[in-house]
Amino acid sequence: MEANGHDEASRILHELQSLKATKSDIDRRISALESQLRHLNLQNGTVVNTSALPNPITAAHHDLTPEMIHRYSRHLLLPSFGVEAQSNLINSSILVVGAGGLGSPALLYLAACGAGRLGIVDHDVVELNNMHRQVIHTEAFIGQPKVKSAATTCRSINSSVQIVEHHEALRTSNALEIFNQYPLYYFFAQIQSVSFNYIVEMLPLVSGAALGLEGQLTVYNYNGGPCYRCLFPTPPPTTACQRCADSGVLGVVPGIIGCLQALEAIKIASAVGEPLSGRMLLFDALAARIRIVKIRGRSPQCEACGENATFTQQQFREFDYEKFTQSPLTPSLNIPLPSLEARLPEISSALKEEEERNGSSSAKLYVICRRGNDSQRAVQNLHKLGFTSARDIVGGLESWAHDVDSNFPTY
Repeated sequence: MEANGHDEASRILHELQSLKATKSDIDRRISALESQLRHLNLQNGTVVNTSALPNPITAAHHDLTPEMIHRYSRHLLLPSFGVEAQSNLINSSILVVGAGGLGSPALLYLAACGAGRLGIVDHDVVELNNMHRQVIHTEAFIGQPKVKSAATTCRSINSSVQIVEHHEALRTSNALEIFNQYPLYYFFAQIQSVSFNYIVEMLPLVSGAALGLEGQLTVYNYNGGPCYRCLFPTPPPTTACQRCADSGVLGVVPGIIGCLQALEAIKIASAVGEPLSGRMLLFDALAARIRIVKIRGRSPQCEACGENATFTQQQFREFDYEKFTQSPLTPSLNIPLPSLEARLPEISSALKEEEERNGSSSAKLYVICRRGNDSQRAVQNLHKLGFTSARDIVGGLESWAHDVDSNFPTY
């Protein structure tokens, strides 16, 4: 019995290997014939009926010109992408907010891959310290608007893409007017701070972040998935939002996340694959590790997108995010621990203003962080630097929320 079973397994294995070899040979022959046919079509300017092929470049009912077919030919060869997906991408409108570390690679690839209409929103100008990560800009554009620099580069890569420049900051007062300029396909590749996620819930949103040596990426408000506010009904304090200017970032990290954002945008716009809706990608650069974690689904009670949501466009325009996230711990300064010594003059000035305001000569200095660890080190350093009145809030913001104010947001 055992010998017969072994012989049968050997026979099946041999047959499988033979079939796989035959399949590989057939696939190679199909690819070679398709390549020859495409080459002849492009040379002769003719269209041959290839509907029997799995991915016909010259299939009927598409918007691709011969030049587009040649430009995007490597896309068209992909069985999982092909003509229909490329046509969808060409007919899409994508708004990218921020032409910085994340927006730069995203814009480069969206333009190169053929997104039909690209809007760029940014109010900033190009600076020398942008160069290590904002790869869409060159030294020749230092001091000029980022939207102008980014648009110039995108046009040089792909002149067939329509580029729309919005040299302004995206605010609640102008956001809806900007969005309404993208009627073909509402898609919003968000490359900005956490704040706008709280108030932009009507569009698919590819949200990325990069800081230090880590990054993350997800898709909000798409295909029944959650919006940002579904996950975080209460906003974090403004002090929780760190910036690259304060904490630093390795240039290639936002480059990686920005490229992944472009990929998710292309998948959504071309209607292929499985976008990161309901999932979050976490990137650890030092460990060369990528993890995908599941996040909570859409909340029926969400104030922005829930079943009984009443958030109107007028409310959106009048929304005051600073007031929405105002911390009871005021007046306060947000100073990352590594920047403490360099920002001592700010602390001195704030203490002096507080003394003048209260008519006192003994303003109190309290230091707080998330859990009370960094604040202890900060107080020790402040004492050494002459700020002997500095005191630590034991347990940090989490203890404050637990012991003092149960409505205080934690993160």
